[in-house]
Amino acid sequence: MLVKAGPHHLLFDAGRGVVMRMAAAGTGPALVSGLFLTHLHSDHTTDVNDVITTRWVMSPAQNPLQVFGPVTTAGYIDATLAMLSEDISYRLAHHEDLNWAPPVVVSEVTDGVVFEADGVRVIAAPTDHAPVHPTVGYRIEHEGRSLVLAGDTVPCEGLDRLCAGADMYVQTVLRRSLVEQIPMQRFLDTMDYHSSTHQTGQTAARASVGKVVLTHMVPAPFPGTEHEWIAEVAEAYDGPVVIAEDLLVLDV
Repeated sequence: MLVKAGPHHLLFDAGRGVVMRMAAAGTGPALVSGLFLTHLHSDHTTDVNDVITTRWVMSPAQNPLQVFGPVTTAGYIDATLAMLSEDISYRLAHHEDLNWAPPVVVSEVTDGVVFEADGVRVIAAPTDHAPVHPTVGYRIEHEGRSLVLAGDTVPCEGLDRLCAGADMYVQTVLRRSLVEQIPMQRFLDTMDYHSSTHQTGQTAARASVGKVVLTHMVPAPFPGTEHEWIAEVAEAYDGPVVIAEDLLVLDV
């Protein structure tokens, strides 16, 4: 998820194909003011390495990547750079004008303001995606508008705080009635650490948010059934609900 606020491009998580999607959206890793990770599950971090290396080789001068994430993020980034060590050595050997390794600055965050510049503020709060721990969600504020990117979580106190009065609430979401029909225990297990459609509606109603956006939908909706997902959210929430898709642009 990419948020453009004032002069800043803020990237939230870095799953599969994120750099290609950024290019299609008219931006790229070299322009990002910060990469904000909600947690370290692979589907949210698969292309962190691509963000790091693309920013490095596309920047004409040292351009440190600011990475924000839950406690343990620093170790994850260290491991990613270690994995990239051969690639880094090849590029340093080949390009005379590239004489520095990828600079990455990590801030491990838990609760409170984690980024503030040019009227843009990002606030983190702990979420509940156990046994994945710790995890965080983020609230972005700019010019009187607010957006919450919850990440993977079930309803919890930290999520409620982030969402309170927000103009837009983006939630990764699961549809229990469909997951329950899949006879595979590890798939059934996903129900206990993702917000369901019903829970998302309840969170949105409790926080009086202006709009709900559903993303990272499990399982992927069959074409033509999107209205069923929206209807389940609407059982508890009477505001607008949007189904997200790649390259969808929404104004907060």
